[in-house]
Formats: sequence, structure tokens, C-alpha cells
Amino acid sequence: MSLFKSIEEFISTLDVNSISEERKEILQPLVDYIQQKVAQKNDICINFICTHNSRRSHLSQVWAQTMAYHFGIKQVFCYSGGTEATALFPMAAQTLQNTGFEIARLSEGTNPVYSIKYAENAHPIIGFSKKMDDEFNPKSEFAAIMTCDSANEACPIVPGAEQRIPIMFKDPKAFDNTPQQAEKYSERSTQIATELFYVFSKIQTN
Repeated sequence: MSLFKSIEEFISTLDVNSISEERKEILQPLVDYIQQKVAQKNDICINFICTHNSRRSHLSQVWAQTMAYHFGIKQVFCYSGGTEATALFPMAAQTLQNTGFEIARLSEGTNPVYSIKYAENAHPIIGFSKKMDDEFNPKSEFAAIMTCDSANEACPIVPGAEQRIPIMFKDPKAFDNTPQQAEKYSERSTQIATELFYVFSKIQTN
């Protein structure tokens, strides 16, 4: 039940002390949602939503699923979606691969499907861009995590969501096609990983 070694090593470098008190307050509703589900022994479904479902929502989905596995929290099912579908941006996939995820491209075309593995014996995450109400995503009994300002403003109500929680991240897209691109995607992925490590570390399973 262990993650790939390189991912474990990466996680060991994360510093939760870098998270501000203000940011912890933003994360707390997600902690509370997961804790309530664990206490009730219910499935925990989380849909991370961004405008294009291409960067931040995918990074969040992957890291949340990985951290649940890392902390041994069962019955966690993470999803992602957008207000529109585009494609999983290649640099987001590359950033995860650089951290140790095994990524395989399962289809070609304008919106390719990826298999994203974080452990030998865990089911891979299926990554592709989709609208938040896509058939691939849950229709009810889930938390909607709004990862960007525009999706947060555009979707005051997410159909079927039990709870809507804004946890916004800055968009690394601003650095596309610049010398800082890889650095900024890594920085954002590390922030998301650190914050989701913090969230799942707070969950009491006993």
C-alpha cells in the first residue's frame, strides 16, 4: 500500500508550515466535509472544478487522490471538471510525471485521455478535460471545490453538490511559453500538494 518511491520522497519534502493561517481557514471546510463522511462511513466524492479543466483542477484531483491513499483514507473518489471542456494541458501532465507519476497517453486527438498512476496496486486516475456535469463525474453527494476565480463566479450553484467550497489557486497558464513555465507549474503543483497533504493529515479515521 505504498506510493511510488519518488512520489513518497517528494511528499516528504512538503512543508505544511508554509501554509498561512488565512489559507488554513479556506481549507477547513474541506477538512470538515471529509471528516464528516469518514465518521458516517460514507463514500467521499470530491469534484475539483475550474473553467477549462486543463491545469489546476487536474493537479488538485490527482494530488487529492494521492494524499488519500498516502494517509490510508478509504473510499475517496476524486474527479475534475470545467465550465467547458478543452484538454489536459501537456505541461500539467509533464509536471506530475516529473514528480514520479507514471503517465500514459491512452488516446490521441484534441482532448487526449491519460492514465495517471501513483502506486503499483492502485487504480490509475483517468485524466481528460470534461465539463463538470460530464457522465464521468458524480451527479450527487459530492463536494464541489472551485479552484479558480472565474469558475467560482460563473457557478454560484453546482447541480448535485452537497457542498460548494472555494479553494482558489493562481493559474500557471500566465507563464505558458516563457522561460519560467516549468518552474511555475512545479510551484503551483507543490502548493496544491502541500495544501492537500495538510487537509488529509487532519482526518481522524478512528
